[in-house]
Parts: sequence; structure tokens; C-alpha cells
Amino acid sequence: MLHQNPNPSLWSGRKSETIEYWHQAAISIKDLKVDETQEYPKVGILGYAGEEGVKRNQGRLGTAEGPNAIRKSLGSLAFHLPETSRIFDYGDVYTENSDLESSHELITDTVFNLLETKHFPILLGGGHDLALAHGRGVYKHLASKNQTLGIINMDAHFDLRPTIDGKGHSGSPFLQLAQENQDAFKYLCLGVQRSVNPKSLFETADKVGAKWMVMEDFRLNNWEVIQEKILWFLDSVDKIYLSIDMDGFSSAFAPGVSAPSPMGFRPEFAFKVFELLSSSKKLISMDVVELNPAFDHDQATARLAARCAEYVARKVLR
Repeated sequence: MLHQNPNPSLWSGRKSETIEYWHQAAISIKDLKVDETQEYPKVGILGYAGEEGVKRNQGRLGTAEGPNAIRKSLGSLAFHLPETSRIFDYGDVYTENSDLESSHELITDTVFNLLETKHFPILLGGGHDLALAHGRGVYKHLASKNQTLGIINMDAHFDLRPTIDGKGHSGSPFLQLAQENQDAFKYLCLGVQRSVNPKSLFETADKVGAKWMVMEDFRLNNWEVIQEKILWFLDSVDKIYLSIDMDGFSSAFAPGVSAPSPMGFRPEFAFKVFELLSSSKKLISMDVVELNPAFDHDQATARLAARCAEYVARKVLR
């Protein structure tokens, strides 16, 4: 089985008699035995300790260590979720012998099970190929409910590149989801940088009906236009899956990624978007990907990734 049980020692921080920090609230679950109790709000954390997709896409290796780095930063954060809520850590899915596809199947099944049992899934990457497996799980969950899915990707890249010899990679997940879901594919990419996306990718985005905002427009002084675009997208779907690629942030705040950029968005602006998405009550799942601890400085990127997960969970479950 391509699964590693969670390591409780990763969850550490200040001690207190009551639950005041995430490490005190986190419950490690072995063997992917998903909690089926539905009486309380639940966060389901699943790591993707894989970088085969990054390797296939010729990126910098090291993302396999991302999930544990985020857990360490999450553990020390103050706990402001409802008192009745629970945080379940279901461990990591990993890749063996470059078999990316088997890892994806397990992730898809686990995401589906988490959603079916009323969790709010937070997936920690790992390469952005995670989005293919994650998206498949959300689509599967919504299929029986006859509900539409909108995918919002905060990223410097479209990740709409073609597969290589029929194999997916960290640059292809959303094109694969578009091909699998066709008319049901609703995709909004925020923070796209022209310098790292050739014209062919903009043409692909047009072909699959994607929406986007380039980095030049994705700035605080343009908030009214951005808000209108996001609200329009939210109104067009029933549920939202949010994917946060850490390389979408400026490298001044997120140096530890596979493809750093000095021209990305700032944290305070991204969190303004998180607030808008959470307030819609349509956000049902999220992932944080492409953290590469090998290139991080003072855990700055890991801390930011953890803050993203904590903030969204707090706003969604409140």
C-alpha cells in the first residue's frame, strides 16, 4: 500500500492544559481509517509525499518533504476552530518506482471518502500533479449529487501543459481534468505570469474554457474588478475546490518552491481572496502544493503554507 501512517511527533508546540494550539487538536489516524462520525466539523489532512510529477516536468526536486514541513509549522499555530471540531491527520501517500498513477488512485479514493464523511480535506503537497488526483475525488463526490464544481487555482502557471508520452506531470493536472470532464470543467486561474506561460498555454486555456487573471491585474489596487470576477465564477458553480501553489507567491515570501518567482502575489492579498471564497460557503476542499523545503529559508515558505491552511480552515468551519 502506498501509504505511510502519520508521525505524531511532527505535531508539537507550546503546552497548555486546554486545547490552544493545532498540535493539541491533531489526531493521528492509522491505515486511512476515515472517521465516519458526522456530528462535528472535521478537517482531514492528507499528505502527498511525491515528486515524480515534478521530476517529469523538469522541476527542482525536494517537494516530497513538503507535507511534513507544513505539519511542523501547523502544529505551533493557535487553535481558533470551533471547540467541537476535530483535526484528523491521515498520513501521507507516496510514490514507488515512479508509479505516479497508483499514488493518484489512492489519493482520489481517499479524497472521495473524506468528502463523503463530511470532512473538509486539506491536502499537503508534494508536486502540483496532486491536483489531478484531488480533483478526480471531488468530481466523484459531486457526481451523485448532480452538483457542479469550480476549480480555483492560485498559481503563476496555468498547469495546462500536455502530458508527456501519455503520462501526467506537475504541469498537466488541469488539462487532464479538462479532458476528463469536458463541459463540466470550470476553471479560474489567478496570478498567471506571462513570463512563464507561453502563448500556446493561453490558447489551450481558451480551448478548455478556462478563466484567468494575469499577475499584472491581480493586485490590490484592482480589487473591485478581481472581486467581481471571482463572485461571477462562484455564482456559476455549486462547489469550489481551491488549489494554492506556493510558487504563485512572490519569492520574497515563498523562496522554498520548485519554480520561484519575484513577481508573484503578496500574502495579505491572497488571504483577502481566501476570505472571499470562504464566505461563499461553497468551498469544500483545498490543497497547498509545491513547497520545497530544500530551498526554504528559516521555514518561511512552510510557515506561509501552514498559515494558508489554518486561515481557510478557520474561515470555512466557523
